[in-house]
Amino acid sequence: MPQQLWRATYSKRLLVVDAVAVVAAVGVAQWVRFGGLLGTDLTYRPFETYREFGYTTVSIIIAAGWLAALAIFRTRSRRIIGAGAEEYRRVWLATVSVFGAVAIVSTLFKLDIARGYLMIALPVGVVLLLGGRYFARHVVANNRKRHETCMTRVLVVGNPPAVRDLARSLARDPRAGYQVVGACVPGHYFRQTIDVPQVGTIPVYGDEAKVLSALSDTGSHAVAITATERLDSRRIRDLSWQLEKLDVDLMVAPGVVDVAGPRLTMRPVAGLPLIHVEKPQYNGAKRFEKRAFDVVFSGAVLLLTLPILLVIAAAVKFTSRGPVFYLSERIGLDGKPFQMVKFRTMVDGADTMVDSLKDLNESDGGVLFKIRQDPRVTPVGKFLRKYSIDELPQFINVLKRDMSVVGPRPPLAREVVAYDDHVKRRLLVRPGITGLWQVSGRSDLSWEDSVRLDLFYVENWSMMADFVIVFKTVKTMIAPSGAY
Repeated sequence: MPQQLWRATYSKRLLVVDAVAVVAAVGVAQWVRFGGLLGTDLTYRPFETYREFGYTTVSIIIAAGWLAALAIFRTRSRRIIGAGAEEYRRVWLATVSVFGAVAIVSTLFKLDIARGYLMIALPVGVVLLLGGRYFARHVVANNRKRHETCMTRVLVVGNPPAVRDLARSLARDPRAGYQVVGACVPGHYFRQTIDVPQVGTIPVYGDEAKVLSALSDTGSHAVAITATERLDSRRIRDLSWQLEKLDVDLMVAPGVVDVAGPRLTMRPVAGLPLIHVEKPQYNGAKRFEKRAFDVVFSGAVLLLTLPILLVIAAAVKFTSRGPVFYLSERIGLDGKPFQMVKFRTMVDGADTMVDSLKDLNESDGGVLFKIRQDPRVTPVGKFLRKYSIDELPQFINVLKRDMSVVGPRPPLAREVVAYDDHVKRRLLVRPGITGLWQVSGRSDLSWEDSVRLDLFYVENWSMMADFVIVFKTVKTMIAPSGAY
């Protein structure tokens, strides 16, 4: 599809996906609950009178209201579709609002709508709607990866250092679909390009007065304004009016990096939009919710996987010498050490071989020690590591309050010694069995990227983020990458 039209086309196709999901949800609910589409009768009882309505009519009304709510909540807005959690959040809010309205109406008018019908329609609808959006995103991601389509071409206006920072940030998440194709540098900048390490070269098309011509030359769909001293509020406003006529988006990058949306609040003051950045929350209700989730989830995993754990223990014991479990001292919350338990995946005494294998270390900077083809790993251990099965006993550490299900990577003591004050913020929360590092490349990550992801989690953690990471971890285990 033409690049400048892909979002509009994508939004229209999402309407079809939503309609199919909603109709299927109410249809399944009616079929399972009543065994057909004719349904049974509802009783409408104001003033002790009776009127009969078939459930087919109710299903049509709910489906129409559901689709209307998805439109009212702007779940197919071109600003949110294709990336980020906001799209999913709006779909959930729209769905909850519809069923909340059904509950209120049925109470006020004494409509005896079967609760079983609603209890089926709600979860089925949520799964189908979110699943449809998830599948649509995968289609877009494949188009971006294989055909370089469905991309938003961005022209950046700002100082060279700010242009580099923004280009690097957008390149870290190619799934978002933003591609920096040019820059306009206010003031006197005599170079024709801006070199961005690990990204490439960005051509410069002049100063802020050349934005419109640069848009034509680059075929950009959006303009991103970042740090610059020469572009004042009046010029930004004038630029927004000019871009409005061209149907080109205007984005302003405030320069606040690695801060998630829930911590940002926009507050207009005297016509000036101020961005408030909330402090990271590590205590109170959020920590209680996280601990409750850790206990319930860990207990369920250990109980359900008990037969598998016994089989793995036997395989480790009878295929190589040494204990079944490997205890490794790690540094936890507030820098306190603990013994992390895993299934042994290396030969007994592997820790004593580190010095002799230093020349094989493949870690890209930092203090990590990683070898892709580690000679100390046993055949059984290689399989366990590939699918992260060796980490199942760590749920015992979670129950002991040493770790959390989701958190930063549990560091070794020798790593913590090399931490500076910036990196030490990783120790403000309990380390996790999984985390952003686990679902973003695992051992393929450089030290800098590993630290950046851990700190992002520490600064922005929430229960919804934990649920998303757990879901992505399951995907990573099924299709392993970067594990060795």
